[in-house]
Amino acid sequence: KFVPFDTRYPPEWSHDPNSDRPSMVEDPVPMQETWEALEELVADGLVRNIGVCNVGTTMLRDILSYAKIKPAVLQVELHPYNSQQKLVRFCREKGIAVTGFSNLGAISYVELGGATAHDSCLEEPAVRKIAAAHGRSAAQVVLRW
Repeated sequence: KFVPFDTRYPPEWSHDPNSDRPSMVEDPVPMQETWEALEELVADGLVRNIGVCNVGTTMLRDILSYAKIKPAVLQVELHPYNSQQKLVRFCREKGIAVTGFSNLGAISYVELGGATAHDSCLEEPAVRKIAAAHGRSAAQVVLRW
C-alpha cells in the first residue's frame, strides 16, 4: 500500500515498521488497470516507454492480451545461475527487451543473509578460468555473459 513521502521515505517493506507486528498492507490493483494507467502516461507524453519487472511468461501473456502498447522491457534477476532461458526466449519472440538485475548472482544477497559468498557464480571454476585466460576479472566475465 502506498505510503506518502511526507509520512516516510523510503517507505520500507512494511506499512508501519513501528507497529508491534510490522507487516505489508496490500492494496490490490488488477494488472490490467495498472497497465492502462501506464499507457495513459505514454499518451499524455509523460513517459516514452513502459515495461515490467519480475513477471513471468503467464503475466506477460496476460498483459499482451489487452495492451495497446506492449512492454518495451522486462527486468528480471539474470545471471549464470539463474539464466531464465524460456522467459528470455519468449521476450525475444515478442520483441520485448530484457534487462537483468543481480547480474553477479547470489553475492547480491549476502548482506541480506540469503546467500554466502560461496553461492556466487564469481567463484565458479569455469568463470575464474575464463577470466584468467582473458586477463579479466570474474565479474567482467559474468557481466559479459
